[in-house]
Amino acid sequence: MARYLISFDDGWMDFPEEDFPDVSKAAHELVQEAKDAGVWVYGAGLNSQRASIVATDGTVTDGPLPEAIGGFTLVEVPSREEALACAAKIAVACRCAQEVREIGFDPELDAMLRQAGSRR
Repeated sequence: MARYLISFDDGWMDFPEEDFPDVSKAAHELVQEAKDAGVWVYGAGLNSQRASIVATDGTVTDGPLPEAIGGFTLVEVPSREEALACAAKIAVACRCAQEVREIGFDPELDAMLRQAGSRR
């Protein structure tokens, strides 16, 4: 199975603030659905803030970056089509478009993560 990053831009959630409880409820229900289906890996919203950029020499500077991720979800599904279907559900729940990208597969990292997960 492949892992996919589903994310949205920080500025894409532009619904009225009073709608936030409904959006939050829909998002939490969708997370539970994904967990129940066994496709959920991880996800979170990100606080709006300037990004810290760490250069190869260790120098740290503050953003801003032209685009910022507002939130993301990682899913593990058999196909891109299923990742797109997950993204469509997230788009409805969060009321904003979603970007979908496949995450590169590293067999050694995958084995480590699975082993760490089995120790919990």
